Amino acid sequence: MERRQFLAASIATSAAALARETVAQAQALPPVVGQEHQFYQIRRYSLQQGPQTKLTESYFADALIPALTRIQMGPIGAFRLDFGPETPACYLVIPSLNLNLLANIDLKLAADDGFLKAADPFWNATAAAPPFQRVESSLLSAFTGWPALTPPPKGKRIFQLRTYESPSNGDHVRKVEMFHSGEFEIFLNAGFHPVFFGDTLIGTRMPSLTYMVSFASQQELEAKWDVFRNDPAWKKLSTSPRYSSDQLVTNITNLILSPLDCSQI
Repeated sequence: MERRQFLAASIATSAAALARETVAQAQALPPVVGQEHQFYQIRRYSLQQGPQTKLTESYFADALIPALTRIQMGPIGAFRLDFGPETPACYLVIPSLNLNLLANIDLKLAADDGFLKAADPFWNATAAAPPFQRVESSLLSAFTGWPALTPPPKGKRIFQLRTYESPSNGDHVRKVEMFHSGEFEIFLNAGFHPVFFGDTLIGTRMPSLTYMVSFASQQELEAKWDVFRNDPAWKKLSTSPRYSSDQLVTNITNLILSPLDCSQI
């Protein structure tokens, strides 16, 4: 237990240092008044068709999300991957103002008797019937100009989760800066509903950023992206000397998700 606590503390310390560096890079940008800066943990659960899907979704609904809510995390996003590589898979988006708590979720849950009882079929599944294939997680810091998760309107929604990878730290910083230099406004003017924007502090394929937007349907998604691409403000921003490099972003991961019944967003 002491070793696990030491590792968790090390992760939290590293993440905090990286977060300070990210905020420092954007310190010239105006903050959003009245909102505190959040951090996000994104989890991907890789599954196989069959019992794993139902077991994992039940675990989210009956154990994990209620337990996270009890420790004042949320709103929690829980999603099924509709379009993207390696389906089936589920995604969780866990926001928190407390970076240390976010880095120590599993240790916190292990001390919650109510959680352990509800989570038993998932947590104590055997190797003969594993509950998932693998879990991957990343830790993100909210953008200065969009410091907190913004839930979409109620009703039928789909979500787009996009990750931009840059070839260098300098290019990555410029891409983050580009969002703060007018790209947020272009999204809003095109009728998007942005949910969050986050800079990856710990994860794979860094440097990278990830953001989520929401739409009423696939048809609305396609229509709104057409509006975005044809906005004169976007054409001006994307062709400006500082942001027009073809290598500013070298790879984009684009996922379409639908919310599970237990999702809070």
